[in-house]
Amino acid sequence: MITDPTAVLLVLAIVVHVAIRLQGRYRLFRSLGSVVVAILTAMALSNIGLLPGRSETYVFLRSTGVSFAIVLILLSVDVRSIIRAGPRMLVAFAIGAAGTAIGATGAGLALNQVLGPETWKLAGQYTGTYTGGGVNFAALARAFDTSADMFSAAIAGDVVMTNVWLLACMTIPMLLGRGAKSTTADVDAEKQAAVESPASETGSASRESESLSHTLTSSVRPISLADAAALSMIAIGLVWFAGRLATLIPVPDVLILTTLVLLVAQVPAVKTLTGSAVWGNYLLHLFLAGNGAQAVIANIVDLGPAVLYFAATTVAVHGAVIFGIGRLVGIDAVTLAVASQANIGGPASVIALCSTRGYPSSLLPGIAVGLLGYAAGNYIGLAVATLVRHMVGG
Repeated sequence: MITDPTAVLLVLAIVVHVAIRLQGRYRLFRSLGSVVVAILTAMALSNIGLLPGRSETYVFLRSTGVSFAIVLILLSVDVRSIIRAGPRMLVAFAIGAAGTAIGATGAGLALNQVLGPETWKLAGQYTGTYTGGGVNFAALARAFDTSADMFSAAIAGDVVMTNVWLLACMTIPMLLGRGAKSTTADVDAEKQAAVESPASETGSASRESESLSHTLTSSVRPISLADAAALSMIAIGLVWFAGRLATLIPVPDVLILTTLVLLVAQVPAVKTLTGSAVWGNYLLHLFLAGNGAQAVIANIVDLGPAVLYFAATTVAVHGAVIFGIGRLVGIDAVTLAVASQANIGGPASVIALCSTRGYPSSLLPGIAVGLLGYAAGNYIGLAVATLVRHMVGG
């Protein structure tokens, strides 16, 4: 068994590299996603005895590593792009986030006796990840100190439901009479956008859409040494400063860190830096692989069914709320489907839905609110976790 912390980190780096390569080459692994492949591979290596169940490397990734990941990913969030998403998409996204919070709260109360003392943590983490994406799941897990077994089982449930819901969102607009490749509402939205935006802005919007869609996997321009140095300085400084503030203010450090990063991300000089989301995404992969290595399969099997019910309940309530209330207030099915994917799967799922079903006018607004989910998920997730913990007496 490999026990040296540096050697453990090397194995995790190899696992992440292989997972990313497999996702790029094979459809099966692309459908799973590189994060899930990395988690499952590290889990397998741990359970056959190659990687240890406990290591200083995992402790570092779970604390400092994931903090840096949060900073670097959130530095890519531009408030102006979120504002440009438009009122319909923003309202739909807000309805979906509320549905997620209601669903996770209900699931937490219903499954508390089955899942035990960590149920409230799961409620917060599922709220976070189904508000905007996996980075919230990881950040809240660190804040709550969720056990590796519960974390890995929850990730498995998340993967299943995220893919199931993507298929559902591809189908629901058709069932609601909006099934053409380019829907009436979508065409109307494109015409309105054409009226409101000068022709000269079309190319700019296209470039911005492309930039947002690839922000986690590639940079807009080559990463320079100066950018890397600036990003490192900012990340280290914000993590240190948030930790200091957390000793003075009775607020979880993850919320302080999130708030500070969002403020710094709006500084013009910071917006010009390239590569922050790519590096943040890589650190997130390492952290999640490390969590997989800590997982014991027997415990995950014991937890699995109940955790899957938790994820399914959260997503089902989310779906009922966003499509039920959304239709009642007059939002078209396509906008609701795209906003729902921004909630459940984040920007990557928005891209998959819009490109597959042919919703070009919804791509940029959907990605923008998906990035909003990265920012909002930690706040909402912590609020739901606190509420459920209070209600179940944890």
